[in-house]
Amino acid sequence: MAAGATYEPIATQTASGSTTSISFTSIPSTYTDLIVVIRVLGSAADFDLRINNDSGSNYSVTRIYGDGSSAASNRATSQTAIQMTLGGANPGVNILQFNNYSNTTTNKTMLQRLNIPGGYVGAFVGLYRSTSAINRLDFIAQSGNNIQANSTYTLYGIAAA
Repeated sequence: MAAGATYEPIATQTASGSTTSISFTSIPSTYTDLIVVIRVLGSAADFDLRINNDSGSNYSVTRIYGDGSSAASNRATSQTAIQMTLGGANPGVNILQFNNYSNTTTNKTMLQRLNIPGGYVGAFVGLYRSTSAINRLDFIAQSGNNIQANSTYTLYGIAAA
């Protein structure tokens, strides 16, 4: 992230009780990085993140997490989405950062930090094996779940000074 960078809000979405996905489309390529801050109400749930509406086996994720008394890690490769956990009561906060998202010569990486009160903390690293600039993000609830009502998803662009 560039020194003196500023966060500029691009869009915010608030889920209704029956929402199964949140999408940010037509993301401008005028920033250095993207940040998504997700404030999830309710219990933790598993979600898929798709980039640019790509459902090919182009995603990998490495997860490290713990609950204060134990820690674990795992990895998944050649997936059709980045599988992630979002949520937590009271509320849970997740921060995702997409570095150099508009570069068209490198694959895209995503760093996720999550904090689920009374649950666990974690850090996830996602890889999207594509050199296309990111112009769309889709958060999709797994297994017929809904995104918790009143959960907010805010997309920011980081503008270099």
